[in-house]
Amino acid sequence: MKIIFYTEMAEILEVDEVAPNAVLHDFDNWDSLTALSIMAMLDKEYGVNISTTELNLIVTIEELENLVKNRMK
Repeated sequence: MKIIFYTEMAEILEVDEVAPNAVLHDFDNWDSLTALSIMAMLDKEYGVNISTTELNLIVTIEELENLVKNRMK
């Protein structure tokens, strides 16, 4: 899951790669459309639904990955 998740996140965030400690809101193209794209990807690829409120509380990509892992169990 880890490699695919980070690849998908990099694609949505329009960068070559992302690090676990990368801050979501620090990406140049971070906006509401990007947030919706992440939420749609999580639902489609992992069957995990999160709200915009939850996503806004997440700081790093690793925190998002951990949330996804916990909800998949």
